[in-house]
Amino acid sequence: MSSAPPSPIAAPTASTWQQFYALTKPRVVQLIVFCALIGMVLAVPGVPSWAQVKLAALASLGIWLVAGAAAAFNCVVEQHIDAKMKRTAWRPTAKGELTNPQTLAFSAGLCATGSALLYFGVNPITMWLTFATFVGYAVIYTVILKPLTPQNIVIGGASGAMPPVLGWAAMTGDVGPEAFILFLIIFLWTPPHFWALALYRVEDYRKSGLPMLPVTHGSEFTRLQILLYTFILFAACLMPFAYGMSSWLYLAVAVGLSVGFCLYAWWLYRDYSDALARKTFRFSLIHLSVLFAALLLDHYLLP
Repeated sequence: MSSAPPSPIAAPTASTWQQFYALTKPRVVQLIVFCALIGMVLAVPGVPSWAQVKLAALASLGIWLVAGAAAAFNCVVEQHIDAKMKRTAWRPTAKGELTNPQTLAFSAGLCATGSALLYFGVNPITMWLTFATFVGYAVIYTVILKPLTPQNIVIGGASGAMPPVLGWAAMTGDVGPEAFILFLIIFLWTPPHFWALALYRVEDYRKSGLPMLPVTHGSEFTRLQILLYTFILFAACLMPFAYGMSSWLYLAVAVGLSVGFCLYAWWLYRDYSDALARKTFRFSLIHLSVLFAALLLDHYLLP
């Protein structure tokens, strides 16, 4: 007597939730929340109170939800482009595993929940700034700028640079010059970070039809831009010390990291290889993470 085949009901449910989770681009969102958290910490002098810790937790959750919503919306808009690129072809929207109505409903639900949490649990200015960041990334950058101009990542980078501003606003109900210094660092960091990736993924971008800088202006011009941006970024990374936000501990780390980034950019400009472009991209992630971690340590160890 033949046995009945196993029920297929449970597996698709788990798989579907994994697909929805993948749409939020978890690693990108984790970096966004980390940068927002740095803004929150730096906005509070000394050790935060329990009430401030709870406020930071609520703000982090709200920012995570809205950032995840923007990422999911981005997957809908770019599903046909994603399907042409090895780096993104696995996404559920690119493979047709999730429909557009499903993904849009998921994105809207995350955005509405996160916005409500920020408005009622944190403060209105944080909610409006976070929602403006959602519109800036999901609509202005993804829909308008990205397919229109090779400077898309420069202009659109303003949205990606907002997390510390959101964190600062969450804890203070205002936006101070310190928050804009953190914004400037991420804004100037974004082009060399992303263009290093675009250099070794240039064939993917060429197939996609997107006017990325290595496609429209070539490798040498892009490498020169990376080098110039790392020089400007170096100066911006000194601003927290110059403004009095940090002390010598941060300055030492910032100088070391910035020299390293400039050296990678110089080597990349002089003697290009895909392997070196990958190393430059990876170092850019280390640069930003360790730089902000140094700000955090400096804030508590050397008040």
